[in-house]
Parts: sequence; C-alpha cells; structure tokens
Amino acid sequence: MMPVSEFVPADVNVLAITPVVIVLVGALIGIVVEAFAPRSARHGVQVAIAVVSLVSAFLVLALSITAVAGPTLAGAIVMDGPSIALQLLILVLSLVAVLIIAERFKGRLADAFTPSGASVPGSAQEGLAERLGSTTEVFPLVLFSIAGMMLFPAAGDLLTMFVALELLSLPLYVLTALARRKRLLSQEAALKYFLLGSFASAFFLFGAALLFGYSGSMQFRRISESIGNQPGMDPLLVIGCVSVLVGLFFKMGAAPFHSWTPDVYQGAPTPITGFMAACTKVAAFGAMLRVLYTGIDSARWDWMIVLWLVAGLTMVVGSVFSVTQTDIKRMLAYSSIAHAGFVLVGVVAFDVTAVGAVIFYLAAYGFSTLAAFGIVMLVRRKDTGAEATSIAQWAGLGKRSPLVAGVFAFLLMAFAGIPLTSGFTAKFAVFSTAIAHAGIPGVILAVLGVPCSAVTAYVYFRVVRVMFAGDPDDVGGENVGVLTPSVSTVSAITLSVVMTLLLGVFPGPLLGLMSSPALSLFIR
Repeated sequence: MMPVSEFVPADVNVLAITPVVIVLVGALIGIVVEAFAPRSARHGVQVAIAVVSLVSAFLVLALSITAVAGPTLAGAIVMDGPSIALQLLILVLSLVAVLIIAERFKGRLADAFTPSGASVPGSAQEGLAERLGSTTEVFPLVLFSIAGMMLFPAAGDLLTMFVALELLSLPLYVLTALARRKRLLSQEAALKYFLLGSFASAFFLFGAALLFGYSGSMQFRRISESIGNQPGMDPLLVIGCVSVLVGLFFKMGAAPFHSWTPDVYQGAPTPITGFMAACTKVAAFGAMLRVLYTGIDSARWDWMIVLWLVAGLTMVVGSVFSVTQTDIKRMLAYSSIAHAGFVLVGVVAFDVTAVGAVIFYLAAYGFSTLAAFGIVMLVRRKDTGAEATSIAQWAGLGKRSPLVAGVFAFLLMAFAGIPLTSGFTAKFAVFSTAIAHAGIPGVILAVLGVPCSAVTAYVYFRVVRVMFAGDPDDVGGENVGVLTPSVSTVSAITLSVVMTLLLGVFPGPLLGLMSSPALSLFIR
C-alpha cells in the first residue's frame, strides 16, 4: 500500500493579500447595495464604497511594503518590488478612473451608461428604467476587474495568472456593452471583445498546459529551473512560451493581436475606455514582465525573435493606421497600440533598469490617457447630448472652450513625446534602455520607434490644428460644446494633467525610485 502524503497547509501572509481582499470585499458589498439600497441612494453609496475600498487598499499596501515582501500562498502570489509598484500604480489609476466613471452631469442620469442594457433603445422598457434610476452596477464590476488586475502581475504560477486574467476580463466584457448611446455599436464591441478574449484565454491556457507538461509544475520558479536543467530547444517549451505570450499580447493590444482594440475603444462607454486603456495595460505588461523575467527567461533565445517582431510590428501598425482615423476614440485606440509597441521596446532589454523604465512609461501613459478620455466624455453635441467623437466636430473648440482644448492639446503633446512632458521622458527611458542592453535588435527597435513617434506626432498635431484653426461652420462645430463636469471629474482630470507635467519636468524622483534594485528585482 502506498503511503498517504500528509497535507501541509500553505503559509499565508495576510498583509500581502489584504489589499486585494479589500477590493473584493468592496465589490461584494456593492452587489448587496444593488439588491437592497433605494435606487435614489445607490449612486452615492456605490461611489463611496469604491473610493474607500481603493484608498484603503492603497494605504494598507503602501504602509506595509516591507512586511508584505516575499511569496505567499505556497508561491501562488509573489509580492516583490515590481508587483508592489504595479499594484500601487493600478490602485492610483483606478481611483482616478472611478472618479470619472462617477460623473452624472448636474445630478442627471449617468449619461455614459445605459440604465437597462437589455432594453431596446428608445423603448418603453428603457424609458421606465431611466425614470427608476441609473446604472450603478458598474462600480462592483469595476472593483472585480481591479482585483484581477492587482493579482495579474503578482501571480507566482500560471494557474493563478489565468484566474487573474479571467477575473479582470469578464467584468470588462459586460462594461463594454453598457454604453447609453450607440447601443448596438457598444454591444457589437462587447461581443467582439468577448469572442477574441476567449480565444486569447484559450491560447494562454494551452500554453500553460504545455509548460506544465515540460516542467511538471505551474510555478514560474520551477519552470525556470527545468529550462536550466534541460538545455536545448524543446517543442513543448517553445510552443508553450509562444502560446502564453499570445494571450498576454492580446490583453496589451499588441499587433497582430490588436484587432479588438479600435472597435472596443469606440463602442465602450468612454469612462470605461479610459479605464481599460490605462489600467489593463499596466496589469498586462506587469504579467508579461513576470513571465519573461522569472519563468521562461532561461529560454529567451528560443522565443526572443517573436518579441522583437511583435514590438516592431506593433509600433508600425499603431502609428500608420492612426493616420487614417476620423473618430477621436479610434485614433486614441491606435495610439494605444503604438504605445504598447514603445513599451515592448523597453521589455526586450532584459535588465533591471528596463523594469523601472517600463513601469515609469506605464505610469506616464496611464495618467495622460485617463485625462484624455475624460475630456472626450465632456465634448458633446448640443442638440442630442451625444458625444462628439468625430475629429471634424472638434473644429473651433479652442475658441469656444480654450481651457479644455488647451489641456487636451497638452495631453496630445505628451502622447507625442514632446520635451517637458511625461511622454518624452518615458520614451527616452525605454529607448535608451533597449539601446544599452538589448544589442543590435534593441538599437534597431529604438531607431524604428523614432519615425513611428513622428507619425503619431503628426496625427496628434492634426487634432490640435482642427481645434484651434478649424472652421466650425464647415462641419457643424458650432453645435458642439463642453458639458460642465462635477467636482470628481474635474479633480481626476486635474490630477492626471498635473502628474503628466510633473513626470516630464521632474522625472528624477519617480524614475530613480523605479530603477532602484529594491523595486526592480523579481523574487523567483
């Protein structure tokens, strides 16, 4: 008779998982509020729960950094420098996003979200839902997604990473379908996102199964040890690595797995688009750093060419296709694809400084994109109240609303990488790191990034020209105005703009902190 192995419970560092637990508890409380709270009180209560949850999670994590460091739950979660920094960044960006999502425009219904996603637009059922109250279940869904984003870069094994991937993705599929206006476009975008996301998840799970078959373990540490003990190109290893990377490429919107990005960015409610563009990218790149730097790093020469090709193709596709866009949200979508390529240039360096440069870039891009989509939400047609997403409709906006147009122009300059903005410092950080540590491929990618940046700069300045030099009479721009936002939206946009400026003018403190060994070294 074979001996029965004794069950050994895993050690749990309670402080390490407390931030994620706080966010999940906030989401569960939000579900209870949806079931029992009066409709008139739900919006304020849900916003308060979301804000308190995120602030509490941030404070717990920030005040206990040294106590949470290390693996926990038998290595399923690893709290090291990069994962702590990424979780803090996700919490800050998510708080800004929640403040924008909470916009109701002078007490009216939350205009970005439909009160009844299952109702036919303009039907009696939708009218009844509007009279009863606005959609507030978005806040628990957002909190569930944030919890998945926090777990994604901290996962110590492929199984935990897959669970985190699904936890962050499933709420986003629903949130994408909840746009109040252009309902069919929103629902079509959600369906595309769900189907393509399912394929990406399947690739990730297939790759995880192959890597388990190769190494006998799901843990990144064990996989890395197996690669070191079995030198040579093994089909299980190579196909498994590429399949896992495909799933991660999809979440970050890298070419050729980017086809969902323009449609989803255009169809989703604009606050949710900003939330996805900023926070999901942080989580996806954090997970990729975890996989590449701690799991399959020993076999990098078996799959590195895939990363080089994807980085170059992503920059080219994002920049070239952004030129032809006439919708501001689709233009920003292709811009996000190009930025994903720029960040990948930093990833290929495989150095301690690369981790800090990537995290700095994600912070700079996250604040800028949240503010940009917050402003897009405010620019609307005066007759129908619908968002004026056509670039031509922004003609003359600089004369009617000079402050809003000026702030948006500044954000576009940050995206373009103009000096004294965060975008310039971020691009310099990732390109210089690639040149210094990635050899000839890094130099080629950095050189390729320069004309791609120039192409995107042309696209951004074309929008600036339309706002300040365009004739509104030719395109009906006189019918477009800027709604007066609430204090929460003004605060969120102001904070994001200030951070965009500070990270460009005084990047040293954050860039130095991100590049320090304590925050740039992974625990295996």
